[in-house]
Amino acid sequence: MVGGGPGGLYFSYLIRRAHPDWHVRVVEQNAADSTFGFGVVFSDRALEFLRDDDPDTYARITPHTERWTDLTVVLRGHAVTIDGIGFAAIGRLPLLRFLQRQALSVGVVLDFEHGVSSDAELDGFDLVVGADGVNSVVRATREKAFGTSIRHLGNRFAWFGATTPFETLTQTFIENALGTFNAHHYRHSPRMSTLIFECDPVSWQRVGFATLGADETLSVCERILGDTLAGGRLVSNKSVWRCFPVVRNERWWDGNRVLLGDAQRTAHFSIGSGTRLAMEDAIALARALDQHRHDALEAFEAARRPIVDKLVAAADASGEWYERFPAHMRLSPREFAWSYIQRSGRIDPERLRKTSPRFVDD
Repeated sequence: MVGGGPGGLYFSYLIRRAHPDWHVRVVEQNAADSTFGFGVVFSDRALEFLRDDDPDTYARITPHTERWTDLTVVLRGHAVTIDGIGFAAIGRLPLLRFLQRQALSVGVVLDFEHGVSSDAELDGFDLVVGADGVNSVVRATREKAFGTSIRHLGNRFAWFGATTPFETLTQTFIENALGTFNAHHYRHSPRMSTLIFECDPVSWQRVGFATLGADETLSVCERILGDTLAGGRLVSNKSVWRCFPVVRNERWWDGNRVLLGDAQRTAHFSIGSGTRLAMEDAIALARALDQHRHDALEAFEAARRPIVDKLVAAADASGEWYERFPAHMRLSPREFAWSYIQRSGRIDPERLRKTSPRFVDD
């Protein structure tokens, strides 16, 4: 297993638990307690996959999550509440530590601070799983065989922490003399939140973010956010500016190599499904290995791809909506919230009336 993130650790635990005689090893280039980003968010329905497939893990994780039942959209200082859109969040580092303990408990070998530099290092194993993220080494060594394509969206974004424990998952949209900006923010512990700061390319250039150091960037973002932080501060953890990479692969496996999580495909962060998809990949791959031997990887892709394709299509639609968020901001706050909640194409007015009756009635 190349990559010690949630998908890689969880698959290793599942497969070693099911097959105690198998030798399972995870190699991870970072230290055991190293992580980037701050929190992981799941929709309430997204957590159902874990409850149904692995109730023990579900029962151990959920007591450590922060939960809420509404979503808030803020435009020009006006907050619109969308009821019934529940979420749960947990700190990324506590989640990784839990998954590491689970893997160790069943005899998985964890090899940290070990970067894979060549395809030759992966020879001699029965199975090699690439769960090593957007910049996957496993994928890069066989891009032609996987049929890899990578493109980048135009908006710039950076992940921060915030000392403000926000009440709900909130989307705050701001326009001022510097440009148009968006903050995705939610608490992942009683005292800390994750905040993704996003801006369109014109605004990013106008502010001059390209020339600012880390401290200056933090200060400018705090000034732009203003009252949103409610006296709190931003926290940086290698909070570099990025354009979202859209990763796709025509095939998910080649020989004895298989991809899962962000190495296999990315889903825009605005739908909060990256960790969920990686862990669902882990369940599907473990199931395929249990039920098939000689064609397990082919069976994994055949069963999993139609499900992933639907979620990725929704993520793509959501990402494209954010690419045009300055134009959407011309709407009234309620019209804007209506556009926002339907951005992925998965929620129509009829379904919304069932999940969010107060919002629809208003």
